[in-house]
Amino acid sequence: MEIVQFLILPFLASLILTGIHAYLGVHVVERGVIFVDLALAQIAALGATMAILIGMDPHGVGAYWMSLGFTFIGAMIFTLVRSRQKRIPLEAFIGITYAVASAAAILAMSKASGETEHLKDMLVGNILAVSRHEVIKTAILYGCVGLFHFIFRKKFLAISMSHNSSEQPDLNFRLWDFLFYASFGFVVTSSVAIAGVLLVFCYLIVPSVGAMLFADRIGTRLAIGWTMGTLVSALGCYFSVYFDLPTGATIVCTFGAVLVCMAIAKALFFKARESETEPTELVTR
Repeated sequence: MEIVQFLILPFLASLILTGIHAYLGVHVVERGVIFVDLALAQIAALGATMAILIGMDPHGVGAYWMSLGFTFIGAMIFTLVRSRQKRIPLEAFIGITYAVASAAAILAMSKASGETEHLKDMLVGNILAVSRHEVIKTAILYGCVGLFHFIFRKKFLAISMSHNSSEQPDLNFRLWDFLFYASFGFVVTSSVAIAGVLLVFCYLIVPSVGAMLFADRIGTRLAIGWTMGTLVSALGCYFSVYFDLPTGATIVCTFGAVLVCMAIAKALFFKARESETEPTELVTR
């Protein structure tokens, strides 16, 4: 009972992360920009570093908005690159952006001695230490982002499923692409502070990849991804407390183990079903 009471807030935070990231992961995988959250997270860290350099409180509202402003700049860069460059993959520019932002953050940290521990906390995260206020605030923010994506879901899906603007001539491709990355920046900036980069990356990518093993339709993939994220969150939180392990790393490893189990189940059971139905189809033909 004590373990349940201790884990209730981290588990609720995990459910909130699952809800928004499993959905965004569908878009990220379809767009082929797998590491965009890492790049935006590093850009957000650079913004936080700059805020500290000019004397802002690292936990204050000003630092948060400066960090968010930097993510908007990153969103604009990714939008412009995708709409203008056809030969060079967007993932290459994302990697370059991540490297440059990381180097710039290191240079800035060298001038912000004494406050670098706050930046480390932002990137590593500690979901076990999440407070009720953070859970409520994050739920409201992600609820607004989710509502925004639900209202304009057809536009976002149309762009994510298209490789270039010529496939959607009636859609303002650049505007909606920027709105996607900007809303994604809102989520990443808040999520990384709670859970850390690795855990946020897993919530974004692993449920979507696991769902793609069994389904092609967006609705079915979301249902599988949300279910997977919920189960992994519960198991990961429990294992971390029971075995006295770091929570974020435990959930990440649990994600990996569950994904391997899903891949094995796909190979063993679903392949067997397909092989059984093939002779029947041949006879009917």
